[in-house]
Amino acid sequence: MSASHFGAIKGLSKNGKFEGMMDATEIDFFPVTLTEGVLARTYDQTRIAKPSVRKGYLEKGYKSDKSKRGKDEWVEISWDEAYKLVADELKRVYKEHGASAIYGGSYGWYSVGSVNNPQALLGRMLNILGGYTTRTLTYSTHAIRAIMPYITGTDESNALQTAWPMILKHTEVVVIWGADPINTNQIAWGVPDHESYIYFRKLKEQMKKRGVKVITIDPVYNNTSKYLNAEHVFVNPTTDIPLMMAICYEMMAAGVANENFLKKYTSGAEQFKAYLKGEGEDKVVKDAAWAAKICGVNEQDIKTLAKIFGSKTTMLMGGWGPQRAHHGEQFHWMLATLAAFIGQIGTEGGGYGFGYHYSDGGCPSPAAPTGNALSANLNGSQGATTSTSAAFPGLGSMSIVPSIDGEWKNRNNIAIPVSRILDCINNPGKEVDFNCKKLTYPEIKMAYWAGGNPYHHHPDTKMMAKTFEKLETFIVQDCFWTASARMADIVLPATTEQERNDITKSHTNKFIIAMHKIAEPYAQAKNDYDIYAGILKQIGETELNAFTEGKSAEEWIRHFYDASKKKADASNIAMPSFEEFWEKGFVKFEVPQSAKEYVKMAEFRKNPIINRLGTPSGKIEIVSKKIEKAGYADCPGHPTWMEPMEWLGSDKTKKYPLNLVSPHPKYRLHSQLNNTWLRNLEEVKGREPIWIHPEDAKARELQTGDVVKIYNDRGEILGGVIVTENVKRGVVRMQEGGWWDPDKKGLCKHGNVNVLIPNEPTSSLAMGNQATALVEIKKFDGELPELQVFSQPKFSKKG
Repeated sequence: MSASHFGAIKGLSKNGKFEGMMDATEIDFFPVTLTEGVLARTYDQTRIAKPSVRKGYLEKGYKSDKSKRGKDEWVEISWDEAYKLVADELKRVYKEHGASAIYGGSYGWYSVGSVNNPQALLGRMLNILGGYTTRTLTYSTHAIRAIMPYITGTDESNALQTAWPMILKHTEVVVIWGADPINTNQIAWGVPDHESYIYFRKLKEQMKKRGVKVITIDPVYNNTSKYLNAEHVFVNPTTDIPLMMAICYEMMAAGVANENFLKKYTSGAEQFKAYLKGEGEDKVVKDAAWAAKICGVNEQDIKTLAKIFGSKTTMLMGGWGPQRAHHGEQFHWMLATLAAFIGQIGTEGGGYGFGYHYSDGGCPSPAAPTGNALSANLNGSQGATTSTSAAFPGLGSMSIVPSIDGEWKNRNNIAIPVSRILDCINNPGKEVDFNCKKLTYPEIKMAYWAGGNPYHHHPDTKMMAKTFEKLETFIVQDCFWTASARMADIVLPATTEQERNDITKSHTNKFIIAMHKIAEPYAQAKNDYDIYAGILKQIGETELNAFTEGKSAEEWIRHFYDASKKKADASNIAMPSFEEFWEKGFVKFEVPQSAKEYVKMAEFRKNPIINRLGTPSGKIEIVSKKIEKAGYADCPGHPTWMEPMEWLGSDKTKKYPLNLVSPHPKYRLHSQLNNTWLRNLEEVKGREPIWIHPEDAKARELQTGDVVKIYNDRGEILGGVIVTENVKRGVVRMQEGGWWDPDKKGLCKHGNVNVLIPNEPTSSLAMGNQATALVEIKKFDGELPELQVFSQPKFSKKG
């Protein structure tokens, strides 16, 4: 038994090799194709065989020519040499520049294991050594996690959703807005058990059985629209706010807005209604006619949506994609406001939720007695909205209380917004607005990235390459020669999840899963736990003991399980011994009936005085006095339509007339699995596919199968054309996650869409990341360049 972000698997091994795989149907309700990539990547030619150092760095260290990154040859060294090289550089930076000069905010999705989670262990090691600069929020949920605590008093990205059984029984209209759950529920931050697919199948049955209407709103007719044969509304990218505002206005005009709910359960409704009526500073009436010109949805269709929402039990399922845009905070704020106008929040089958597209959201789940995962530290960090360890997968979000006393337990590290790393490196000492506070950027001299691929994740890839040249040292710890590894100075080869023992849980808490070692490590790859221990051993026994607490990785596995069993015993929940668990491969927890009947905000609706929300008013804050007081021009005190920096209504369309959207991919997790045969299921002539509307293709004399150059002022990439009516006219779709493969002039030969995405923040509130841009496309003439990123880099001998 083993597990991944794509689900649990059963591995077949022979002579220490990972030879085959079976679905783990005992703990995966609906296995997905992505698990095939777990086997495929294990022996891929992009595996890192030995510790490697960029030739120029090996000769001159941190004083080497940083512009040679990605171009230099590599030199393979021994692990002893690698440990000493890394340890010495860490000691130098701490001594010369201090703890804040080291960026250990490593972000990525690599491991689901609780012991060998590379980012959690990196934070643990750096805290022991003196602290570090970390990150807060995530690329996936940057804006929603910042804004929603002000609006509903909670992080809505992780909030419990109304249970699917309640939706299937009571909901009359399901609105899937800016989400593609059939696609994105393949993966989870923990381990998915894919029960959500059973419920989406049941929803499809209810559409026929009792006439449930499903409406999808998106610039793309996506996998979910197709599977459910939904009524699809094509909306211009980044214009959802005017559409929602117009629906609210037309509900008021038709007398179907729930005034009683607005009065009793919200704060600021009257002020916002005045804004909709044109009584605010802009003097614009936010009716259907106004919105239609902006969002590209027919005026009558907007009025019809208002009528439906005001007369039917409606569940709004909002995705995270729309908040990855300029002013992205407004999407979830406005969707919650729209739900308040409908007035069904807290009712059986009504209201809203922002997690149905992710990690089996809405599936009834037990409160499993899971123990704590080995993690970074006990405390939060300056500027962090949540504990820095909270995002790490594993058996728990809090760290083990170290048995060895030391200063490291009480670090109070600086935390910068995760998507502002380039701004931070470029502007040391600059004071910026963030989340209604002030934040001063530290001076970063060194970055240590483990289990992540920033040269995929971060917008404006060419800017990242130029900015990272300011770092004295860049260390990458990974299994594969990703773009990020190729741009590093020191690369440490790690084992895959299937080459080591570990322990984890399903994201829904239904299972604790044994991650059995299926195969021996590839070449000289080592477990993440052992890599950090090896570095710390070079520094001192005290530091090493603080890290391991005298335990091996296998002993930590047993420790985590025993911690869970202790909780279970205290709650009269049956759990087998560790030996029985390890042999069987999993422990299952039963779902209580109460979980199947859960309704989001039901208690609040029942009594908003006793069951106050965690906002200053205790209610849903349509107007937030806290945000209003901050005085942000780009994020006012109530939901507001502000033109994005790049959209179809912009003057910039004269030069770049197509609006690019970059949704999550179908056959990978961000950039994971792009180095496997799964990419062949979609690529066009070895390039990342780009969808384009027939009219837009005709205007450029393009047809399916052509290779094109997609470009704007930030850069240019190649892509393979697919002509389809599944995208709105004026919109092109290219999935994020294609590995970056630049030629000498900077053209990405493969199709990493983030080359084209702006680095500018969503607003001063969240300082989040964007995922859309304006582009132009033209046919690529000439011989197609050979891809290099899926092969080994060039190596040189020492000296």
